[in-house]
Amino acid sequence: MSVAACPGCIAAAPLTDMPARPAPKAGDAIYIALPQIHCAACIAGVERVLADLPSVAAARVNLGAKRLRLLPTAGHDESEALSVLNAAGFDAHLLDASALGPAGDEEGRKLLARAAVAGFAMMNVMAVSVAVWSGAGEVTREMFHWVSASIALPALAFSAVPFFASTVTALRAGRMNMDVPIALAIFLAAATSLYETFADTGAHTWFDAALSLCFFLLVGRYLEHRARATARSAAAELTALELPRATRLTEAGRETGEGSALCPGTEAGRETVNVCALMPGDRIALAAGARAPVDGTAEGPATLDRSALTGEAAPVPLSVGGAVCAGEVILGAPLTLAVTRRAEDSTLRRLAALVEVAETGRHRYSGLADRAARLYAPVVHGLAALAFALWWGLTGDLHHAISVATATLIITCPCALALAIPAVTAAMTGRLFRGGVLLKSPTALERLAEIDTVVFDKTGTLTEGVARLPGLAPEAAAVARALAEASDHPVSRALVAALAECAPAQLTDLRELPGEGVEARWNGRPVRLGRGAKGPVLELPGEVIPLPLTEHLRPGALEVIADLEATGFDVVMLTGDTPARAEVLARRLGIAKVHAGVRAGDKADCLAGMTREGRRVLMVGDGLNDTGALARAHASLAPASALDAARVASDGVMLGVDLRAVAQTLALARRARRRIRQNLAVAALYNAVAIPVAVLGHATPLMAAAVMSSSSILVVMNAVRR
Repeated sequence: MSVAACPGCIAAAPLTDMPARPAPKAGDAIYIALPQIHCAACIAGVERVLADLPSVAAARVNLGAKRLRLLPTAGHDESEALSVLNAAGFDAHLLDASALGPAGDEEGRKLLARAAVAGFAMMNVMAVSVAVWSGAGEVTREMFHWVSASIALPALAFSAVPFFASTVTALRAGRMNMDVPIALAIFLAAATSLYETFADTGAHTWFDAALSLCFFLLVGRYLEHRARATARSAAAELTALELPRATRLTEAGRETGEGSALCPGTEAGRETVNVCALMPGDRIALAAGARAPVDGTAEGPATLDRSALTGEAAPVPLSVGGAVCAGEVILGAPLTLAVTRRAEDSTLRRLAALVEVAETGRHRYSGLADRAARLYAPVVHGLAALAFALWWGLTGDLHHAISVATATLIITCPCALALAIPAVTAAMTGRLFRGGVLLKSPTALERLAEIDTVVFDKTGTLTEGVARLPGLAPEAAAVARALAEASDHPVSRALVAALAECAPAQLTDLRELPGEGVEARWNGRPVRLGRGAKGPVLELPGEVIPLPLTEHLRPGALEVIADLEATGFDVVMLTGDTPARAEVLARRLGIAKVHAGVRAGDKADCLAGMTREGRRVLMVGDGLNDTGALARAHASLAPASALDAARVASDGVMLGVDLRAVAQTLALARRARRRIRQNLAVAALYNAVAIPVAVLGHATPLMAAAVMSSSSILVVMNAVRR
């Protein structure tokens, strides 16, 4: 049985209604992610680090999956191995083996096995065929035909299963698909060759052609599968970061204030629970090096490793009350976490769901491949029948007519066209995700490639606010804290952080006005936190108090503006802030076009005006007042710190804090568009040249198989190349 355990709950007390986790013994597999390994030297380094550990019975590194499969010795767990690997700089994290699945990449293994059998048989039949093609005597030729048949037929019975199974399914449903002509071509080549072998009259057989066709098609399908798995693995790895159990602090733990360190499972005040049983308000204990199983807020200072979610390697310092997302690793000291979301609502779970949407959605370019697939079967069968009738009628040679028809069936397979778009999309979506950008919409990549204008919101997107509140009266501070807590605007978040030591006042009739602020009633009188003439203000009965706000540039802001303008994009700042403050920041960033003082409802209208001018606009924003503009834009991105409404309205989410991801995303999208066009051109050129060659009788089935599969492999390799 394969298990994975959270280091924070290995020694925790078992529940009475849940069996205790047995001590790991040799044979129990534990999976550890090693995201930074990239070569054989890394593998040797990992093995060298683990070689002398008494707690490790065996270890095997999978470089492709960047995972370590660890077998601990009896009575030991994985904590020692984790500590040693991290100390050696390998950035090791536990993975949930049940989420990874015991079967692994079963489909890929089957395709590779079938391709290997077909390739091995093909080489042997070709070696045997040398004597036949070089003019061997009749007895020798007949013997080699039988040898070829004995090798080819069992190999085809195993390797060609995907094509014949798909054909049977399609015909039973009364429809045609791309595998029908392929299966027919393999069958014709094998059946005609077998007939020639039995008849003892054929100078040549085509067992090698049938095997070659099967081999090259399987290789192409395996490469397509790997290209798609590049993006699919992102969702799988996110899911694998989910942990099955956690250590919850009970009432005894609350009373004593314990929870900063994890002790043996018999300690009072702790219980091991399934992660799905955690509710908002629960408190859980996390050991140093443990991964957070749910979203929550820190009850003490900590340092986080967010590389698994954002791709950023640098540790992130966290203050009291800071947000911790599921999947992030606690560094340094143990931490008590107050749960804010259930496991099914965690950031990690939502990211995995968004990745799946981006992978499985349909694309605008897909219609071209779909139309080609619908036309393919009738057209190719018609061409093959025409070629057969033409050559039989002209020459009277049934053998040659069947050969031409078989070559036509093989060479016209539109695999290159079918692979042209999904291979590129899968490869680039996965590449973007590993770079810290999650595309939610299946058409986002195509629309991002068409962008010529980039519009940035100011507060919370280009800048991060820090409030300075000297001399604020206690009652005013309490009201400001209560109003700020009712909003997720960057200014409100900055105020909440600045007033962390102040208890919030009791307010009624709270409501947020997008772009304007938060209103409520305090002691029956109206109060407001919102925008003033020179910045944020707190309006109390008979008093207006300015709230000074110091703004810092978001990391990468200067660089991304310079990169975009150097690449030829128009850059615009769109903000509801005052013109004076907006102009100061624009000059600092080098932005020439600024729209300041724009109300929330007018931002979408502003983008609509740009669209009417013929611009393709990318909107980058984070606030509630940006949601209309994000939805109206040709494409849109939101930072991970954005409001839920902004993230929902956008086409993609930047998981890190660095704004340079915007320029990198646009560059990758344009590269994807170029490669799609290159692939479509390759597919079109191939068909324009290959079909006439086959119909005119200048291609044997073996030549057709090699040429057709080469075009498919070329398309896939172009999609996945760096």
